Amino acid sequence: MTFPSIELSLPAWVEEVVDDTTKRFATAEQRMRLAIALAQRSSEEGGGPFGAAVFEIETGRLVAPGVNLVVPAHCSAAHAELVALSIAQKVLGSFDLGADPLPAHQLVTSTEPCAQCFGATLWSGVRSLVCGARGEDATQIGFDEGPKPDNWVQELKQRGIAVHRDLLRPQAAEVLKNYARRGLPIYNSRQGANPGR
Repeated sequence: MTFPSIELSLPAWVEEVVDDTTKRFATAEQRMRLAIALAQRSSEEGGGPFGAAVFEIETGRLVAPGVNLVVPAHCSAAHAELVALSIAQKVLGSFDLGADPLPAHQLVTSTEPCAQCFGATLWSGVRSLVCGARGEDATQIGFDEGPKPDNWVQELKQRGIAVHRDLLRPQAAEVLKNYARRGLPIYNSRQGANPGR
């Protein structure tokens, strides 16, 4: 038996959202606005309402955007954070985004990482995590964020990853609420045909 290969590709529309690949995102707010725009467009195009991106911390250079591909890719691991981190690692040719001589990298995500993305953040090599909506904003509309440790922020900080929460939280949470209001699938593995974020 021959098994299929796994390939995750960003949808073509991502290039419309990231309209200038030479643009520098100097501030955390500019970076978060991109993550939220990716989340919004993803929810409009058949993906989940989550967006993320990896940036060089100092220069603000976008290394890789990420959107939720769970439903279109039939892959429960294809969360926006994992997509952004995986693409960044391919772009840079390293599984460790903190390896010498690479510059320090930051993961910016429209919603705090779930249990799966928390683990991926730990091992990715990023040195900073910036979050928009909180995990409870996602669970309020029905998503299952998994058994993340209560002290997850401290766990990341102990491993040299700075954490900044609630940046543009109202705007990021609104993407989630709009998704739910439109009756789009709130997917969790225990809900039958519904995958994860």
